Amino acid sequence: MEHLQKTAAVVEDLVKINNDRIEGYNKARLQTDDLDLKELFDDMVADSKRFTTELNKYLRSLGEDRERDSTFAGKLYRTWMDVKVSFGGADRRSILATCEYGEDAAQKSYNSALEHDFLPPEVRQMISEQRMRLKSSHDKIRYLRDLETVNKG
Repeated sequence: MEHLQKTAAVVEDLVKINNDRIEGYNKARLQTDDLDLKELFDDMVADSKRFTTELNKYLRSLGEDRERDSTFAGKLYRTWMDVKVSFGGADRRSILATCEYGEDAAQKSYNSALEHDFLPPEVRQMISEQRMRLKSSHDKIRYLRDLETVNKG
């Protein structure tokens, strides 16, 4: 029973991280006029919505309520993003750098979740698959940010 409660807590944290990611990319989408970035951000929102659906399905199978909240750190991240934009940091490179920061946080959360040896195999598999998809998103954001750095340099 204790392992199920611990597993539920880990899964709930990942739902919150994905909720942060959804809010962050929706905000980033509003800060750019670049159609390629808007499309990319829409894809990342869709990924996180799919991840939260999978994670919440597992929580419901345990009899837990569906998680809808975000993390305190995510709220701070979005506030920082607002402040940055209000001081002129809404260029393409700045938006991508801020998104990369969020992707780093998501990677850290998923890596931390997978360190728990009490996770059932099916949960570990689900988290591993989601982490791989998030890593791909992270790498895409970093590549675009680096490209902007080179183009401006």
